[in-house]
Amino acid sequence: MANKRSDLIVETHADHQVITQPNPLRAAVRRVETSEGDDPIGRAEAALAGLAGEFSSWMHEECDRLISAHAGLRNNGVTKAARDELFHAAHDIKGDAVTFGFPAAALAAESLCRVIEHAPDLARVPDELIANHVAAIQAIVREGERSNPAVEKKLVKKLRSVADDYLTSVNRDRPEHLEAILAPPLAPRE
Repeated sequence: MANKRSDLIVETHADHQVITQPNPLRAAVRRVETSEGDDPIGRAEAALAGLAGEFSSWMHEECDRLISAHAGLRNNGVTKAARDELFHAAHDIKGDAVTFGFPAAALAAESLCRVIEHAPDLARVPDELIANHVAAIQAIVREGERSNPAVEKKLVKKLRSVADDYLTSVNRDRPEHLEAILAPPLAPRE
């Protein structure tokens, strides 16, 4: 049995009631008629393909930003601003690289983000560890279509292994970080 009390729908049953509110968003939705030949996914893919020629230059700009952030960290020391700039530059590459056709650069940038995020003191991280991540990302982007996926895979795997070994060592007294470092990735890797 359904009763209506001030816009609420109340269904009374023997041992309970179900109260349903009206959906105010229904009035905000506008139905649009689509033509038979309209394919929004196809249009989006075509637009993306039209931009594909610029992906490489965008990734080179992101690499330049990462290199600059690393140089700032080296030259000016580890300040909050320098740390944040390095993290954001690496994080942006991590987010953009797969879309732009550089999946190995995304994995290397992810490893660098983990180092920045989980190191107890970034000033004590060996510069060589950060520099190797930056150089690997730069090489992957520079090689672009000429890259060798097998070599990239080995490079990224080694970077991640060295980074995880370092983070495990320096976080042995910080179980909350150690748990995050040793946890398997949420998404499977190839």
